[in-house]
Amino acid sequence: MSTDEIQGQLIDKMVKIRRCAAVVKGGRRFSFAAMVVVGDGQGKVGWGYGKANEVPPAVEKAVKDGSRKMIAVHMEGTSIPHTVTGEYGAAKVVLAPGAPGTGVIAGAAVRAVCEACGLKDVLTKSFGSNNPINLVKAAFNALEQLRSPSEVERLRGVSLT
Repeated sequence: MSTDEIQGQLIDKMVKIRRCAAVVKGGRRFSFAAMVVVGDGQGKVGWGYGKANEVPPAVEKAVKDGSRKMIAVHMEGTSIPHTVTGEYGAAKVVLAPGAPGTGVIAGAAVRAVCEACGLKDVLTKSFGSNNPINLVKAAFNALEQLRSPSEVERLRGVSLT
């Protein structure tokens, strides 16, 4: 379900391909929708969704869409600075920092997000819906909530020493 391709420094991982059938006069006409996670492996990651009549163009559209809307993720070495929870619809994802050497402990959808981002030591748990598209969006919601210690100090107006 997940493929790796490096296109000029970008890693893209296919999360899900959906097939839709429209019933027409001569039978069924199929179209495809692809969900892809794109990242540079160094703290930038995005997701894209593309639809077309064939699979390869749908994946290309998704990669293009994902590379357009990449976000920067605050990382601490190969992990994240603190535990965060992201939600999207009925999907809920908890991301927790892991000790060096832990690896990415995650299901397929959240693993794709973490690996494309460049996270190597992170623990995850998903609750609620197991829809891969909603899990990816919930993981992005969690990653957007990450703050560096210096940013927390600035926002709170206190020193965290």
